[in-house]
Amino acid sequence: MADRFRLTLAQLNPIVGDLAANAAAARDAWEQAREAGADMVALPEMFITGYNTQDLVMKPAFHQAAIEAVDALAQVCADGPTMGIGGPWVEEGKLYNAYFILSAGKVISRVLKHHLPNETVFDEVRIFDSGPLGGPYSVGNTRIGSPICEDAWHEDVAETLAETGAEFLLVPNGSPYFRSKLEVRQNVMVARVIETGLPLVYLNMVGGQDDQVFDGGSFVLNPGGALAVQLPVFDAVVAHVDFVRGPEGWHAEPGEMAHIPDMLEQDYRCMVEALRDYMGKTGFKQVLLGLSGGIDSAIVATIAADALGAQNVRCVMLPSEYTSQSSLDDAKEVAENLGCRYDFVPIAEGRAAITNTLAPLFEGTQAGLTEENIQSRLRGLLLMALSNKFGEMLLTTGNKSEVAVGYATIYGDMAGGYNPIKDMYKTRVFAACRWRNENHRDWMAGPAGVVIPPRVIDKPPSAELRPDQKDEDSLPPYEVLDAILMLLVDAEASVAECVAAGFDRETVKRVEHLLYISEYKRFQSAPGARLSPRAFWLDRRYPIVNRWRDPS
Repeated sequence: MADRFRLTLAQLNPIVGDLAANAAAARDAWEQAREAGADMVALPEMFITGYNTQDLVMKPAFHQAAIEAVDALAQVCADGPTMGIGGPWVEEGKLYNAYFILSAGKVISRVLKHHLPNETVFDEVRIFDSGPLGGPYSVGNTRIGSPICEDAWHEDVAETLAETGAEFLLVPNGSPYFRSKLEVRQNVMVARVIETGLPLVYLNMVGGQDDQVFDGGSFVLNPGGALAVQLPVFDAVVAHVDFVRGPEGWHAEPGEMAHIPDMLEQDYRCMVEALRDYMGKTGFKQVLLGLSGGIDSAIVATIAADALGAQNVRCVMLPSEYTSQSSLDDAKEVAENLGCRYDFVPIAEGRAAITNTLAPLFEGTQAGLTEENIQSRLRGLLLMALSNKFGEMLLTTGNKSEVAVGYATIYGDMAGGYNPIKDMYKTRVFAACRWRNENHRDWMAGPAGVVIPPRVIDKPPSAELRPDQKDEDSLPPYEVLDAILMLLVDAEASVAECVAAGFDRETVKRVEHLLYISEYKRFQSAPGARLSPRAFWLDRRYPIVNRWRDPS
């Protein structure tokens, strides 16, 4: 019986729907494994299709093509290590989330996912059928158990595999990022190791898919729960792990121990990777955004420069008579610091034309919010015109605080194809700006140094749609607003619980009201990077028509 086993982990970035590219990436990893003398190469959950496929995988033509792609991969990867790769499988009219084991030119085993996640961003219960509890598969004379993603979060699958002869556990995953997720994963996997007494390999994919970013961070645990290998977060890597069999079974030899950044850096990296992959996977190469001189557009411009390179970012200042000189100066300085193109497009002439057009209909009414929103919508029109003319995707710049309470103009500053900061509260935007000014990493395509002038961070936020306007004229201070929203949105707290936490009931009720009446805006808003387990879209699905209010 062999005393050593080399496993190659392919922590890679698939593209949903691109079967040929995903198969090519798998084959490249297999060739690296063969050159390294590996016994097996493992790829993540549903790798052949990309993940999260949502309803696409239910389309018969698609899942049949994916199954055929796995069969073809088995044939071209016949002379070398065994391969494990995730994909769909159909049996007796049922569709399964499966893990295929390929060896000697064919599929020698299939593992079917048993526990189907049906919360947050996952709807697998409506997509897949639940597979039976199964046993391990053999690679040479080594028996391996593969709980697929959610299966490893439950005791029964791992215990069944251990009881039926598995010698170590290989867990293929499509696990998307949210803040502190890696720590949660490791704690759960340590529990599986303690329960079974087996080493465990947690293999996760990387890359952005719509609002989700898969952050990698694959790791290996030895019996007892000690960490033997830690791969980096967000980076695509192919790594080799050596297992040695001793008197008490297999254990992994110490390997790479990547540095894990703090949560603020991980959030920022997530936003960069989300935009980079959203652009690359949809085919866009350049972006534009309205640069107002405020903090939100400044951080979005910086994220865009870091994701795509400053040469692919157009910043547009669209001033009105309410735009302050400091905002004009600050916007230009941000663009120059980043090295982005900067265009200056005053809206006064267009606004006058619209005002004159509407004057007969508005006669006898008082100017107010409608006239303010015309400015925002005119800016949206002009930015979309530039987007159409030059093929640059428009980025929108509303933070989670604004998205939550509707402090944004639909068809105005909400216009755009992607919002990098959609799940970042305003107070955290301030922190992200300061962090970026103080730090630069090799995954950033933008320049190092203070790219966002400190006065942009420090000045009172304003939409500048009327004289001397400040956000706090319409909203509670952001420190208060964000704390209330974190209770109402992230914790699903009641009004009474917010009051018990020390907040004024009238303020809480006002925020709750704004939260509910803004649902229709969020329903039509651009997607954005998911940073928390309660991001707006798939994590939190509320009805647009809703008269309920918390009576507490």
